[in-house]
Amino acid sequence: MNNSELAEILIRAVEEADSSERLVDAVQELAAAGIEESVPTLIAALGYNNPGAAVAAVNGLIAIGEAAVPPLLELIDNYNYGARAWAVRALAGIGDIRALDTLLEAAKTDFSLSVRRAAARGLGTLRWHQVPPEKLESVQTQVLEALLLICQDPEWVVRYAAVTSLETLAIAMPAAVNNAVSLPDQASRITTQLQQMLDTDADLGVRTRVKFAQQKIQPQQHQEVFAPKRKLEETEVPEVPEVPEIPYRGGGRR
Repeated sequence: MNNSELAEILIRAVEEADSSERLVDAVQELAAAGIEESVPTLIAALGYNNPGAAVAAVNGLIAIGEAAVPPLLELIDNYNYGARAWAVRALAGIGDIRALDTLLEAAKTDFSLSVRRAAARGLGTLRWHQVPPEKLESVQTQVLEALLLICQDPEWVVRYAAVTSLETLAIAMPAAVNNAVSLPDQASRITTQLQQMLDTDADLGVRTRVKFAQQKIQPQQHQEVFAPKRKLEETEVPEVPEVPEIPYRGGGRR
C-alpha cells in the first residue's frame, strides 16, 4: 500500500467518524501517518469544535512541516475563530518564515491570550536559514521590536512566552548576523529588557523564566566577546616566572 492509498483510507475514517471519540482516534491516526495528502483534512479538523481532534491535527501539521504552510496561510482568514486559533498554533510550531506576518499580528493584537502566547512562542522558533542573508538583520530587528512590545502584555503567560523567544533570538543572532556594529546593540536591548522584567514583573513565574534566560544568554555573549582573547591565550603561552620554593615547616627533621 502506497502513501496515497493509505491517506485515502485514513481520510475516509475521519470523514465517517460517528462520535467524538472515534473522530479523535481517526485524526490521531491520520496525523501519525505524516502524509502530505492529509493536510486539507487535518486543516478541516481544526474547525470541528473538538479539542482532542484539533490538538492531534495541529501535531500532525507540525510534523508535516513546510508543506502545510501555504494552505494554512491561504485559508486562515476564512476560519471561524476557534479554527484560526489552532491554525496559529500550527504555524507557530512549524516555524516557517512565511508565517512571520501572521505570527506578528496574532502575538500583538489577538484578543485570546492562548493565541497571543502561541504566536509569541512561534516568533522564537522561526527558521532563520530561510531568510536571505541581506534581509536577516532587518527581519530579526522586526521580531525583536515585536517581542519587546509583547513583554508588556497584561497576561503573564504571554510575557513568559516572549521571554522564551527573546532567549532563543539572543542565542540565534551571533550565529546568524555578521554585522559587528548592530549585533551588540540588539543583544544589549534584549539583556536590558530581561533585567527590567526581572526587577519589575509582578509574576514570579515570569521572573523565574527571566533568570533562566539570562543564564542561557550570558555564556553565549561571554563566548562571543572573549573568543579572540581565548584564541590568543591558546596560541601564545606566556613565560611563567619561577617561584622560589618555600620549605614545608612540618616536613624537616628535628
